[in-house]
Amino acid sequence: HAVAGCLAAMPASTLIFAPHGPSYDRFVEGAHAPVNAAWGYENRTAAIRVPGGDPKARRIEHRAAAGCVNPYLLFATVMGAALDGIERDLDPPAPISGNCYEIEAPRLARSWAEAIAKFDASPEIKRILPTDLVRNLVLTKQQELQRFGEVHDDRKWALYLESV
Repeated sequence: HAVAGCLAAMPASTLIFAPHGPSYDRFVEGAHAPVNAAWGYENRTAAIRVPGGDPKARRIEHRAAAGCVNPYLLFATVMGAALDGIERDLDPPAPISGNCYEIEAPRLARSWAEAIAKFDASPEIKRILPTDLVRNLVLTKQQELQRFGEVHDDRKWALYLESV
């Protein structure tokens, strides 16, 4: 049920997993980052991987997040999605055994603008995170997106270096 909850919230959670414009450059098929909401056992092409081994050590590996995430928002979103799946008694689809880049499954957002829109409209996100946090994050990211669009491509990398 936890896997199903994570999968249900994953497309709308892309804004948390990829919080900046350049974050979306990594969501390319075959580039070692997941592009859709799928899961599998021992499957490194899946967004959610369940490694084999001793059942006492069984865990869920959530592979969609970039290295630049806010760890608190990431943890709250992933754990909230898992809990939502448990509470709603959701069942996941069958695990994928092949290449997840070659299957039909709900797609993660392809762009920052799409991620903001999915996040804002998602009933899963509204169950997982406080309303004020969702609204504030949407407004902040819309503002960042607009500002980022005004910067020449040659200067975009410097925005992140200068903001540290």
